[in-house]
Amino acid sequence: MSGIIEQKKQLVEEIADKFRNSQTAVVVDYRGLDVSEVTALRKELREAGVEFKVYKNTMVRRAVEAVELNELSEVLTGPNAIAFSEDVVAPARILNNFSKDHEALEIKGGIIEGNVASLEQIKELADLPNYEGMVSMLLSVLQAPIRNFAYATKAVAEQKEEQGA
Repeated sequence: MSGIIEQKKQLVEEIADKFRNSQTAVVVDYRGLDVSEVTALRKELREAGVEFKVYKNTMVRRAVEAVELNELSEVLTGPNAIAFSEDVVAPARILNNFSKDHEALEIKGGIIEGNVASLEQIKELADLPNYEGMVSMLLSVLQAPIRNFAYATKAVAEQKEEQGA
């Protein structure tokens, strides 16, 4: 009997560690998806480095208590899967996009950077650009002053040429 209790303790600790080490964790109800849809979703998540796991709610509840994220317990009803990721945006974006084409997938809530997040917050996160998108936005912001300086320099040079001619 004590072996089973020990296994459960280890499982709770494993789940708690996943919550601690993930930038984002999203809880979904996948009940209405068929096998091929679940397979496609798992593949998409895996390719983005997102771990997609199914645990018993009782184990997850104990884990969220251990990491002091008790409010998440409210969404832990029915069969759930949890997407864990070190990428803040990826699980929210992939699951949100998938749910647009597959109504059976229901995003219930999750954790974003150590805080319990609502469905609305996860959807907002899903709309943010990914890392590459953020980098390109940052680069365009950084390049704007250089571009503006180049335009101004060119305009001054052209103005001087016109005056000199």
